[in-house]
Amino acid sequence: MSQSTDPSPLVRDWVRDAAQAMDQAGLFFGHGTASAWDEACWVVAWGLDMAPNFSKAVGDRRISVDLVGRLDDVVERRIRTRQPMAYLLGEAWLGPLKFKVNSHALVPRSPLAELIGEGFAPWVEIEAIRRVLDVGTGCGCLACLAAQTWPHLSVEAVDVSPEAVALAQENVTRLRLDEQVKIHLSDLFSALDNQRFDVIMANPPYVPERTMETLPEEYGHEPKLGLAAGEDGLDVVIPLVQQAKSHLTPSGVLICEVGEAQPAFDAWAQDHRLEITWLEFEHGGEGVFLAEASALAAVSP
Repeated sequence: MSQSTDPSPLVRDWVRDAAQAMDQAGLFFGHGTASAWDEACWVVAWGLDMAPNFSKAVGDRRISVDLVGRLDDVVERRIRTRQPMAYLLGEAWLGPLKFKVNSHALVPRSPLAELIGEGFAPWVEIEAIRRVLDVGTGCGCLACLAAQTWPHLSVEAVDVSPEAVALAQENVTRLRLDEQVKIHLSDLFSALDNQRFDVIMANPPYVPERTMETLPEEYGHEPKLGLAAGEDGLDVVIPLVQQAKSHLTPSGVLICEVGEAQPAFDAWAQDHRLEITWLEFEHGGEGVFLAEASALAAVSP
């Protein structure tokens, strides 16, 4: 991949050449990265066994001949197969944590990570709450991030996919969070009996059928179960909202990502007199709403 005649190029030179090759190939970047440059940095960080947000000083390091071959192979497979980089590397980062990933769960990228870092402020007094639920946990990234960031929390996480549940459990154990995070195979709240939570965060499927047909090729490698959500993208969101009121504490909140289904859900919420707040994010992301328990309890049928 490197255009340099030196068999052991500098990190910065390899990153430059790899990013150029991926840009020229017309790849889509949206699975944990925003550009070819970010993705090239991720690959070299993987090869050097460090976090991808490495310092500029790392750019002056030389890459061994053997490692150059491995890195070049990854980039070549990325271009040839259009798989998300996370699946090729078998790992992805969300915040400061690294997760094992595979094609049984979506690649971590939710803006909810920003809310977790802020303690769900100003909507929640983080030190005053104890129980959080993550619906549609996938590889378990949001649940683990919440537990790692706020050690006093007890976190439950559910997913309808047995393969995703197994992957999430592996990440929980690897991060030594077994005492704090419990993973359940569950269709929404079905396995939770009458448990109630201070915060329910959810990243359910929300992609409308018409959009599924036009997504970049990279999305075709992710599980359709985690993306497709019927004609308007609300097949899972509406049951989630309707059931959430039975699993929130009186002062609890539901925080749910609906992406491009935002207009459809906004219309549904207005029709059912559900008061919601659309959240804004400093680091990018949209289509996330917050509903308080009292508003959910008052929603019309």
